[in-house]
Order: sequence, then C-alpha cells, then structure tokens
Amino acid sequence: MAKAQDINAVLKDMMGAFPVDTSALDDAFKNTAALNEKLATVALDAAEKSSEISSKWTKDTLAKMADMSKAKADPADYAKAMTDFASAQAEVAAENMAAFAEVAKKVQTSTVELMMSASKEATEGATAAVKKATDEVTAAAKKATSK
Repeated sequence: MAKAQDINAVLKDMMGAFPVDTSALDDAFKNTAALNEKLATVALDAAEKSSEISSKWTKDTLAKMADMSKAKADPADYAKAMTDFASAQAEVAAENMAAFAEVAKKVQTSTVELMMSASKEATEGATAAVKKATDEVTAAAKKATSK
C-alpha cells in the first residue's frame, strides 16, 4: 500500500525552495502607514478649521438674530432690522465661504505635496531595488560562467 505524503512537509519544502525577501513588503507597509498618518493629519486639521469657521458663523448669526428680534417702537424699524440682518448675513457668508475656500486650498496643496513626496520616495525605492536585483543577477551570471 502506498504511504500518504505529509502535505505540510511538501509545502514547507516547496516554500523553502522559493525564498521570499519580505523586507520590501515591510518597507511598503511602513511607508503606506506613514503616508496615511500624514494625510489623516491634513484631513483632521481641515475638519477642525472648518468646524471653527462654522461655529463662529453660527455664533455671529445668533447674536445678530437676537438684535433683530428685539421689540421695536416703530413698525418700520422691523423692516430696517430685517434689511440690516440680511445685508450683514450676505457679507458674513462671503467672508466665511472665502475662509472655507482657504481651508480647501490648503488641503489640496498639502495633499499634492504629500503625494509628490511619496511618489518620489517610491521611485527612488524602485530604482534601488532594480539596481540591487541587476547587481545580484550580474554577480550570479559571472559566477556561473566562471565555473
């Protein structure tokens, strides 16, 4: 009767025949984690600044609404208060939208800089890996031909 082979031993032998250098994967993981941390920092800073703008805008609006809602002696004063409120809101809206645009512009600039930096590092890493592989293959070829 034929003896069954131990599949674990077969797989172990097969994997041993194809050694894998995991340092490249480790480096890629570390680089990706570092890039993600930097991108998260950019996003969180933008969220914080946007929240501050929104909060200030809300506080200003509520303060102006309190002024507008006060009792007036003359009915025409209500129309004037409403007009003043509307024009003030239009002005504040323009200022706050400009502030939001600045936050978005900063996020875009920071993200592009991070991506360019990551691309440069990846290109340098790939160049180094190809050079190392080329050197190893050349050395192995020379060793094989000199025997």
